[in-house]
Amino acid sequence: MICKSDIEIAQSIQMKPIMEIASSLDIPEEAIELYGNTKCKVDYRILDSLQHKPDGKLILVTAINPTPAGEGKTTTTVGLGDALRKLGKKAVIALREPSLGPVFGIKGGAAGGGYAQVVPMEDINLHFTGDLHAIGAANNLLAAMLDNHIYQGNRLGLDVRKITWKRCMDMNDRQLRFMVNGLNGRTNGIPREDGFDITVASEIMAILCLAINMEDLKERLRNIIVGYDTDDQPVTAGQLKAEGAMAVLLKDALKPNLVQTLEHTPAFVHGGPFANIAHGCNSLIATRMAMKLGEYAITEAGFGADLGAEKFLDIKCRIGGMSPSAVVIVATVRALKYNGGAARNTLDKEDLAALKKGIPNLLKHIENVTVKFGLPAVVAVNRFPTDTEAELKLIEEKCRQLGVRAALSEVWAKGGEGGIELAEEVIRAAEEGKSGSLRFVYQNDISLREKIETVAREIYGADGVDFAPAALKDLNRLESFGLGSLPVCMAKTQYSLSDDPKKLGAPTGFRITVRSIRASAGAGFVVALTGDIMTMPGLPKVPAAEKIDIDSAGVISGLF
Repeated sequence: MICKSDIEIAQSIQMKPIMEIASSLDIPEEAIELYGNTKCKVDYRILDSLQHKPDGKLILVTAINPTPAGEGKTTTTVGLGDALRKLGKKAVIALREPSLGPVFGIKGGAAGGGYAQVVPMEDINLHFTGDLHAIGAANNLLAAMLDNHIYQGNRLGLDVRKITWKRCMDMNDRQLRFMVNGLNGRTNGIPREDGFDITVASEIMAILCLAINMEDLKERLRNIIVGYDTDDQPVTAGQLKAEGAMAVLLKDALKPNLVQTLEHTPAFVHGGPFANIAHGCNSLIATRMAMKLGEYAITEAGFGADLGAEKFLDIKCRIGGMSPSAVVIVATVRALKYNGGAARNTLDKEDLAALKKGIPNLLKHIENVTVKFGLPAVVAVNRFPTDTEAELKLIEEKCRQLGVRAALSEVWAKGGEGGIELAEEVIRAAEEGKSGSLRFVYQNDISLREKIETVAREIYGADGVDFAPAALKDLNRLESFGLGSLPVCMAKTQYSLSDDPKKLGAPTGFRITVRSIRASAGAGFVVALTGDIMTMPGLPKVPAAEKIDIDSAGVISGLF
C-alpha cells in the first residue's frame, strides 16, 4: 500500500535531463527552448519537416461521467504510456495543462497520481512555462482595447449592453463573476456591466488549442466576436485591429511543452480549455507532434465521454483531420456504485446491487464509442484495494456482452508495470481496428438546431431538446451571420448524461433544455448552453490552498 503522497513520490524520482528526452524523439536541438533542465518548449514548425512520416496510432483516453469517488483518467493515460514503453512501443503522451484555479481550489494537482505522473509536477501545476498567463494577457489586452475603443468615440457603434467579451484570470474567484466597471467619472471609462472568466474558459485558450500555426492563430483571433453593434451585427477582434498584438503575446505559448513521466516516457503538456464550454482537449499541435514522433500517441479528453470524447471526435478530429485507432474508457467499481445510488461513505463495501444499477452508465459510453462513432474500445477498470472479485467479474461480463474487453489497471500503485494488461488490450484493439473508421455523429451541412438535437438524442439518450425563446433567437441570428456550418459544442453538466447533475447512471425519458447559444467564431464552433454552466468557479469551504506550503529549502508540499 502506498503511504507517500503524489508530490512525495514525484520528488523521490530522479528525472532525466529534458534534452535527453527530446533526443529520444529525434527532435533537433535547434527546435528546443529550455526552461531549466527538466522542461522545454518545442518549435511547432518541426511538423513541416515531419509531414513525410506516417502518423503513429492515436489512442484517446476518456471515462464514465465523473463522480466524487474519482475515476483516474489522467493517471490511466500516463500509466498506459509507460506500459506501452515497457512492451517495446515508442509511446508519446499528450496531456492538458492544469489551471491554477482548480489546483488551489477543490481538485488539487492535475498531473496524474501515485506512480503514474508527469514531472516536474510542481512546475506543471504552478505557472509551468507561462502559457496560461500569456493567454490571460492576450484576453485582457483585447478587453482593454475594446473598452478603449468605446471610450475614444466608439467608431464601430458597439452597444455597451451587448458586449460579450469578458476579462479573465487563472484563479477561482466567485466575487468577480459579475461586476460594474468604468465608474467614478468620465476619465475612468464608460460604466457598463462586466465580469471575469477563469483563463481556461477564455475563447483564446480554445483557439490556441485548435490553431495549427501562427497564421491560423491570427486568423482565429481575428474572428473572435467581442460584442454586437446597435444594429445587432457582430463586432470582431479584427475590426479592433487586435489580432497582431494578441498573437505577439501568444508566440511562445503556441509551442508545445515537453516533459517526462516518472518512468521517463516523453509527454507533451500543452493547453487546456474548459471541457464544459469548450472542447476540453490539449492542443492540436501537441497531439500531431506526438503522432509524428511516436508509434503510439496517448491523449485524453475532459470529463466523461459524453462531453470530452464527443467534442474530441466531433470538433478536434474534424478540424484536425485525425482519427483514433482505439478509445480507452476509464471506470472504477466505486464510481459505478455511486452511479447506482450507493452513498459515498459505503463505496468501500461490496454492493453488487448498486453496481448493477450503475453499470448502464459505462455501457452507454461504450455504445457511443463503438456504435455511434464506430471506434474500437477498451474499458480500463482503475482498481482500488477495496474492489472485490465479484464486482470486477460483473463489470467484465457486462462489457463482454457488448463485445468490449475490460482490463484491470493498477498504474497508480505500480506505474507502467500495473498497466501491462491494459496496454496489451489497447495494442490488440488498435491493430484490429479499421483505419479511418471514425464516424461523426452529425455532418456540417445540417442546421445548428439539428446538430444539437442529434448530439442530445444519440449521445445523451435524450428524447428531444427544448429551446428557450432566447436560444431560438440566437440560432437564427448566428445562422444569418454564416456560422451555421460550424460544429456545436455542448455546454452541459459533466456529472450526468442529462442536463440534470442528479440524474445518475443512464437516465431515460428526459429532455435537454438549451437556454442560449453563443458563438466561439474564432475557435470555430458554436456553444449551446444547458443548465447553469459556471465559467468562473469559486473556492470550496476548505480550499486546497490551505494545505500548500514551501519550506526554507524550496521544497513544496501539499499539492496533492
